[in-house]
Amino acid sequence: MTRRRKRAELWGRWAEYIAIWWLRAKGYRLLEHRARTAAGEIDLVMRRGEFLVFIEVKARANIESARDSLTKRQRDRIIRSASLWRARYSGYSDLHFRYDMVLVAGWRWPVHERAAWIPEGYGAQDLL
Repeated sequence: MTRRRKRAELWGRWAEYIAIWWLRAKGYRLLEHRARTAAGEIDLVMRRGEFLVFIEVKARANIESARDSLTKRQRDRIIRSASLWRARYSGYSDLHFRYDMVLVAGWRWPVHERAAWIPEGYGAQDLL
């Protein structure tokens, strides 16, 4: 692994811990950090009230580039991974679920985007 890649990896991990702290302060409870499934990894799986939330954390130089860095391919992978996660932990099947993003840029406060994307076939009312 190159020095640049190691640095990016450390920055990403730091951003995940910032996101955990930020979301806990907002009343979210961490269920799993870096949840691994056969389809891939989910940065954070959290719960708040009746919602199970799958969260992607993006750290970039600015908020706009962090927001734009989540590709359709990555969203699809997260959706597949979340489906597998939900099947594995059937005790959470009665909860509503959604896909959020936490954007981290430099020394600014993180930006939490609720329902950052909605999978095809679902309406906003299905996830919120």
